[in-house]
Amino acid sequence: MDVILLVTAVALLLIIIALAEPLAERARLPYSVALAVVGALLGAGAVLLRTSFADSLSPEMVELLSLPIRSSVFMYVFLPTLVFQVALGLDLRRMLDDWVPILVMAVLAVLVATVFVGGALIPFSNMGVLACFLLGAIVSTTDPSAVVSIFRGLAAPQRLARIVEGESLLNDAAAIALFGFFLTFVMAGIPNPTLQDAFFGLPLTILGGVGLGWFLARLALLVMLALAAWPLAQLTLSLALPYLAYVLADHVLGVSGVVAVVVAGMTLNWVGPGRLAPAAWTNLREVWDLLAHWAGALIFVMASLMIPRMLASARWSDLALVLVVAIAATAARMVMLWGVLPLLSRLRLSPVVERPYRVAILWGGLRGAVTLALALSVAENFRVPADIRREVGILATGYTLFTLFVQGTTLRHLIRRLGLAKLSPLDLALSRQVLAVALQNVREAVAVAVKDRGLDHDVIRSEAKQFGKRLDQAVALAESGTGIKQRDRMTLGLLALAGRERDMVLEAFHDQQIASGRAEQMLYEVDRLIEGTRAAGRTGYRRAARRSLGYGRRHRLAVLLHNRLRLSRFLAQITADRFEVLLNQRLILRDLHGYIDSKIRRIHGRRLAELLHQVLTQRAEDLEQTLQGMRLQYPGYAEEMERRFIRRMALRLEEREYDQLLKDGLIGRELHLTLMQTQAEERARLDRRPRLDLAAQKGEMLRQMHALAGLDAAQLRMVQRRVATVYAQPGDVLIQKGDPARHVFFIASGAVEVEFAGHKQRLGRGEMFGQLGILTRRPRRAEVTAITHCTLLRLDEARFLDLLSRDATLRAAVNETSRKRGQMEAGMSAPLVEEPVR
Repeated sequence: MDVILLVTAVALLLIIIALAEPLAERARLPYSVALAVVGALLGAGAVLLRTSFADSLSPEMVELLSLPIRSSVFMYVFLPTLVFQVALGLDLRRMLDDWVPILVMAVLAVLVATVFVGGALIPFSNMGVLACFLLGAIVSTTDPSAVVSIFRGLAAPQRLARIVEGESLLNDAAAIALFGFFLTFVMAGIPNPTLQDAFFGLPLTILGGVGLGWFLARLALLVMLALAAWPLAQLTLSLALPYLAYVLADHVLGVSGVVAVVVAGMTLNWVGPGRLAPAAWTNLREVWDLLAHWAGALIFVMASLMIPRMLASARWSDLALVLVVAIAATAARMVMLWGVLPLLSRLRLSPVVERPYRVAILWGGLRGAVTLALALSVAENFRVPADIRREVGILATGYTLFTLFVQGTTLRHLIRRLGLAKLSPLDLALSRQVLAVALQNVREAVAVAVKDRGLDHDVIRSEAKQFGKRLDQAVALAESGTGIKQRDRMTLGLLALAGRERDMVLEAFHDQQIASGRAEQMLYEVDRLIEGTRAAGRTGYRRAARRSLGYGRRHRLAVLLHNRLRLSRFLAQITADRFEVLLNQRLILRDLHGYIDSKIRRIHGRRLAELLHQVLTQRAEDLEQTLQGMRLQYPGYAEEMERRFIRRMALRLEEREYDQLLKDGLIGRELHLTLMQTQAEERARLDRRPRLDLAAQKGEMLRQMHALAGLDAAQLRMVQRRVATVYAQPGDVLIQKGDPARHVFFIASGAVEVEFAGHKQRLGRGEMFGQLGILTRRPRRAEVTAITHCTLLRLDEARFLDLLSRDATLRAAVNETSRKRGQMEAGMSAPLVEEPVR
């Protein structure tokens, strides 16, 4: 094709993409359905060109409409773009909470659909068994964009939407890997894999893609960090990453290219926000969103162009086979929705999915561009027998059309019939609250804007009166809360509070007060607050707030690496991030009190505002206690982090001052540029956080223990090597009655509660517990429970007894703590630990 004609074709396709979205909205159809209709019509036009109709057209027009499309265009140009952007946009921290149901749904759904469709076709199709399973793998992947748009339009629970969206986005990789596996069985002219190859080949293909994607993403990130002064170079390098990963995996190493691209995107998504500059990361995400929008639409239109060509040789008997595929695929989806999901819910690995949502998910499982692209790759593969190529192309295309034109066109009507298009009473009340607050803000802003503008006072009063009526109606509607209980009013207030907290995090991020990685972590915690509040009101809010102060799986893994393998870098990074997050959260929580008084009190009244103040105050106290514990645990480092926090705030205020001076014309652009470059250098220095030496911090904690004050430097170093750090959350049982006594614990920060013989005693920083069982050589007779977030130092029995025999200060501390707790046996007048005989 001539270059001019190619450019013209691309321009026309982009025009079609631009017009398809408003047309789909006007026709109330899914966007993918509108693209499929347009593509199919264009494809039908291309078929007509083969008739006498083409004689009336110019050769250029015939060539333009007969656009040559090959499956390689989809697989090597568009597919890496789509998959990489999806992986780059995933909320990985949120997905970690639900990784079990997401992976089960993503992988198991593909396997079940492949087995059901392939098994159903075997009695009716002329293809072989393996070819039937090949078709099952092709039609097992759903269209991610359709599923995502469905759930965004449903206002479904966020956790449920995240699981279904994650499953629909990740099953592309599983389906394509399975497709490549079965394709090797049906191609002629190459040796068929053995059962051993099948058993080991597919896992190795996937694991190879995982390793390659991770390595290339880490390498690309290192180069991008070296190009920090050239943001456009960083962006260009990110564009090369998915294509390089796909080609190296697919053609050089013979592993899964799609898996390599997915892992590369997820690795950059996980590490990039904390390493790249916030502006660079934001630009990177925006560019990839635009590229993915174009790629997704182009792949759909261009694949749809092939529909008439692939159905040209269809027979009536093929229609029956399409119905078999549709029934089998629907049955497989029902097994997942009515079998697997309820099982995961009973195991508390997934939220409960109510019946209306399951019906919507079932009918919303549209097939799209990926299915058409895979079918086209089989139809063009001349190593595949001709009868298999014909049948796979027809059945895959026919089933895709069924989902798009039958399910897609009736989906909105089904959603309305299920009652999912209506807002819940709580969401309706929340929308009224948002409207009232928005109108109040608008009135205040307009009042400031029209002041001293020379406008006619009568006009101003008239407009203010009209707007005031509208505002009064909105406030009265929000206050009425028809059918809303007082408990739900509290939920509405907490949702508004959490929503404002989210906005404040974003504002601080845009002002560069919070680094990108920490901002994402804080937004993750705020989303937990919102979900918890929606699910359980005030109890859910408090539970989510306490959970945000605790230690998650990543922290426990880092502690394990630090204690067992002496690998401290991971723990140091998590601890430093935690400092920054807590300091920023404390500042935001203080500002939220003003939001309660200025906004929420106007709508919900004084009583609810007071309750919200109480909840917020309790949360701030818990946060301050956690922060204080970290100060005690890492005294020097905490001070340095707080200094940097203040400097970062001062730096941003200084930048605002320079911007205002430039705006007022008091300084020129040259001076402003020089000042901002100086600020950028200072910000870069602040972004390089001080190194957290965990070994030195552990030694400092040991020196602060009164019981160990008598140890000399050599003994202290020995204990430092032998002691292990233990982190506990409120409610964790540290010692149970009847357990063998094998360890002694020293409290570095936090507090625990000791229960013995019906009596309870609290121990705090600097105290020890667990020594009595070792000294009396009896099983534990007390139960010790953490009542705050604690950092403990654990010493084994042999080392403790050795120290006890050497150090008089430790012996005195043991006897003193034993006497205070009243745990000595009746009639024992001698100390529990005697001085050693010299």
